[in-house]
Amino acid sequence: MMEHGCLAVAIVQRQVMVVQASRSHSSRESQLDVHTFIPFGSNVFLSSPVPEARISSSDILTIFPTSDRISCDSAGMGEILELSPRAYREFIELSSRMQKKYERLFDVWSRKSRH
Repeated sequence: MMEHGCLAVAIVQRQVMVVQASRSHSSRESQLDVHTFIPFGSNVFLSSPVPEARISSSDILTIFPTSDRISCDSAGMGEILELSPRAYREFIELSSRMQKKYERLFDVWSRKSRH
């Protein structure tokens, strides 16, 4: 279950992003409405170019406790989100893991296409 405003790391359009639930979702819902954020700097995220998305609940990699959000501000160009250092490290770890997975898939594909 994701409450309105809950933060998570998810795969959106084949990219690892921080997402925020735009409304409350029950555990039975297979689709989640979220706001999407991309990394800007250490612990800081900006609204992505496509700030709203509907994603599959299976695309959620982790859900952060509410204490991991330090601040969320609206700016002229969208929202700015700051995560705790622990949450940011978890985001980096999940991003790295997914990057390695995609690289392995590409290696397998490129070897098969050569034969």
